[in-house]
Amino acid sequence: MAASIIIEALTAEAFADFGDVIEAHEGDGFGINQGYTWRHHKLATVKTDQPKDDAIISIFSSKSRPAPIAITMMERHPLGSQAFMPLTATPFLVVVAKAGPEPKLADIRAFVSNGKQGVNYSTGVWHHPLLILAPEQNFLVVDRAGEGNNLNEVMFNEDECGQLDVTDLINDLSRLS
Repeated sequence: MAASIIIEALTAEAFADFGDVIEAHEGDGFGINQGYTWRHHKLATVKTDQPKDDAIISIFSSKSRPAPIAITMMERHPLGSQAFMPLTATPFLVVVAKAGPEPKLADIRAFVSNGKQGVNYSTGVWHHPLLILAPEQNFLVVDRAGEGNNLNEVMFNEDECGQLDVTDLINDLSRLS
């Protein structure tokens, strides 16, 4: 049977072992464009493994998974970081384990973004693919393109899986709509 994984609030401090929380704060950065734009500068740094690698920008369109959400696998990108920023102010889930050997259920942490936060997974950090609470959601994604295999996946046996009880989070989201 799947073990329950506790979902934590996404904060820079709690997420520090896994990468960066991308979030604009009042007063950080500086004004540009004759004062018509505020630049929240360098909220995360894209890392690539090789000098010939490119940092690329994509948009991912994601669909929700059935609740409770089963955590049956994790993935990592060993050759560069990967950043996800929601294009709407809609909360989503972030499931991670530290970089290193293949994670076990006990290594996994789950966070809920407030919808205005994104994440930048550090190189090699294990994470689950996008987990959204709304029926559909788009993300701006910044990551690496280049030679070499930049994806490792680990699938969990049925008795090693976790699950996220997201019913309350989905209900909260529905009330806000």
